[in-house]
Amino acid sequence: MDDVTLVGIDLGKHSFHLHGQDAKGKAVVRKKLSRKQLIEFFATFHACTVIMEACAGSHHMARKLAAFGHTVKLISPQFVRPFVKSNKNDFVDAEAICEAASRPAMRFVTPKTESQQTLSALHRVRDSLVRDRTKTSDQMHGFLLEFGISLPVGHAVIKRLPAVLAEHPLPPRLVTILERLHAHFKYLSEQIGAIDKDIAVQLAEDDLGQRLLSIPGVGPITASVLAAEMGDGKQYGCSRDFAASVGLVPRQYSTGGKANLLGISKRGDKNIRRLLVQCARAYMQRLDRQCGRLADWVRAMLTRRHSNVVACALANKLARTAWALATRNTRFDAGARAMPA
Repeated sequence: MDDVTLVGIDLGKHSFHLHGQDAKGKAVVRKKLSRKQLIEFFATFHACTVIMEACAGSHHMARKLAAFGHTVKLISPQFVRPFVKSNKNDFVDAEAICEAASRPAMRFVTPKTESQQTLSALHRVRDSLVRDRTKTSDQMHGFLLEFGISLPVGHAVIKRLPAVLAEHPLPPRLVTILERLHAHFKYLSEQIGAIDKDIAVQLAEDDLGQRLLSIPGVGPITASVLAAEMGDGKQYGCSRDFAASVGLVPRQYSTGGKANLLGISKRGDKNIRRLLVQCARAYMQRLDRQCGRLADWVRAMLTRRHSNVVACALANKLARTAWALATRNTRFDAGARAMPA
């Protein structure tokens, strides 16, 4: 097995399937190992290139194997699927991973650090709590509407629900249900507030996060998510590559030498894309108080394009600006020339 240069691993919860190839692409290794056996195997194996699909446990495993001196690369599952042969099984998947990784033009995913993974988990918990709070609020609105009480939209009126209940005669059991929902709503709000404080503390200690906050329209949540998901940005060749990775560039359907550009592709992380579009809209709402080249560009765009189109174009520009700040170790300058769209 000394001639093995490339090892593909099909990850699982308890079992891992390995497919090793030599420099000529000939299969040399074919093993099924447990998690403990996998660590022991690579701890004594000679340095080689290890390829895995980017998934939940791949980043931890990548850090583990890299500590043994191996070169670890993660590949998106969508790029592996075309190389899977018929009669799919775990060994065939591992072979397909090797085949996909051997392509010279293949794109890979940069493994996350522990801090990036932890921050990403914190954001996912926050998103889950926000969804639960919205669901709880909608339930209270719906139950009250069934009894002829229509409340204004928003969370502010939910906070004074006890006063609303006192003003209207309602069945005692319904009041008990609404009080339970209100208590749950308050608990969720407290948890979201605590997570926001944790994010603010981590962001204050992060140099990249502080530089991302200098971008107009970008707040703590967006800056924290970008710092966790983008990192130093060196895995992208240019700013347009990062904007394309989050689906903020036009979708192309060209043939016969005729270029046909459609709407944004909506690929990649939809959470980052949503946050950047929200940042763009927040910037546009305060456009009368903005100055600099970026503000002039937005005003010029609004004279000839719909505000929704401008919001997506501005989100694209914010994504490219974030990449530039991450890779060049700089801060946003409102007077500087904006990144081209």
